[in-house]
Amino acid sequence: MEHLIGRQKEIKRLEYYLHSPKSEFIAVYGRRRVGKTYLVREFFVNEFAFEVTGLNNAGKAAQLSHFYATLLQYGADPEAMEPPKDWLMAFRQLTQLLESKGQDEKKVIFLDELPWLDTPRSNFLTGLELFWNSWASARRDVLLIVCGSAASWMIKNLLNNKGGLHNRVTGRMKLEPFTLAETEAFLNYKHIHFDRYQISLLYMVLGGIPYYLDQVQPGYSAMQIINMLCFMRGAPLRDEYENLYASLFNQAERHVAVVEVLSKKKKGLTRNEIAQLTGFSGGGGLTRILNELMESTFVRAYQPFGKKEKDKLFQLIDPYSLFYLNFIQTSSPDDEHFWLNSTNSPAFYAWSGYAFEMLCLHHIAQIKSALGISGVQTSVASWHHDTAQIDLLIDRKDHVINICEMKFSIHPFQVDKKYADQLRNKLGVFTSATKTKKATFLTLITTQGLIQNKHSYLIQNTVTLHALFKE
Repeated sequence: MEHLIGRQKEIKRLEYYLHSPKSEFIAVYGRRRVGKTYLVREFFVNEFAFEVTGLNNAGKAAQLSHFYATLLQYGADPEAMEPPKDWLMAFRQLTQLLESKGQDEKKVIFLDELPWLDTPRSNFLTGLELFWNSWASARRDVLLIVCGSAASWMIKNLLNNKGGLHNRVTGRMKLEPFTLAETEAFLNYKHIHFDRYQISLLYMVLGGIPYYLDQVQPGYSAMQIINMLCFMRGAPLRDEYENLYASLFNQAERHVAVVEVLSKKKKGLTRNEIAQLTGFSGGGGLTRILNELMESTFVRAYQPFGKKEKDKLFQLIDPYSLFYLNFIQTSSPDDEHFWLNSTNSPAFYAWSGYAFEMLCLHHIAQIKSALGISGVQTSVASWHHDTAQIDLLIDRKDHVINICEMKFSIHPFQVDKKYADQLRNKLGVFTSATKTKKATFLTLITTQGLIQNKHSYLIQNTVTLHALFKE
């Protein structure tokens, strides 16, 4: 595990499952490029009783042939085991192979890219049901780990299965993107040493996606790297958006349609607004799409402060998707220095302010820790009024509301008279409109801290970028 960066919670859970006194069936899922396969292989040091990876865009015959060849690699006797004709036979052969290995230790079986194995009308799930229900679940020495990027398949067929695999998954692991701390550790592992401002710039474009971060090369600034990865001819992330959603979801064009209407409304949209703007019905199909986007960490749902459940908003929070739709999509491949030429432009400042807000939303736990309220029950929301808006507030059970102002700047932030007047107005409108009886603490979340002057007393809490890098 020496090459695993971060993932401490996931490592502890895998250790628990490995030493569990019963057989375990674990589903690992998450968005494309987030490092699911790498985590499992590194943790187990590739020491599996059996491992197979589904073939992309291959039919049933090819999948079965590949499965059989893998059985032979793991010690099956070709004289006693003919190529399987169907998945029931294939999983019976897997059972025979595993039984031949004795019962001295846990047998770890890793089925990677499981959705690819389940080709149309192949009855793959029937074979998997037979393997788990009639053999593995009755033992104490089996750890079955299944993995897949196709979130819609994993959710429907495993996590929400209504048939023979209903409630059979004993553990689910949703792999999230790296935090800022894990991103910093990953870059340091690659001998790339940035200050935290530069790392934050990268995070605001790439999110915490290990595959994207692995494209970063030493010797360049964050702005140069963003330009190289996203705008130069043949840039590896220039066309990533086209493949991203298609690899995760069935009928991905519907998910893309939802993402693109959400990208045009920073605060988010209600379910009814999404239905109207996309032309989709507001029925179960839209519910499924939104759930799958949330499970894959592209979208979050939240209830605006003072609103009811029916007013819940859905907000696009994936940094790469937001950056692609705002910049990469509209840029010309002939303008290979597009992003470098955008430095200090109004478009850059508008993007960086909003992207920093998204970065903060991904690090609410670190913000709460910096405020000393990790143990306090809270809800996170926004609030919008005709004359004022609050993009992030933390409503606390200890009768306090942190009204957060998020400012991305290369220099320490200064509250001038104009901004001080805006803050007073915002607080006044909020307390008047909401009629809250709670104390309101103005909280500044900024990259480089706050300059003390005659207006800075308005800010009761300051959270700097360094606090967001805590584990």
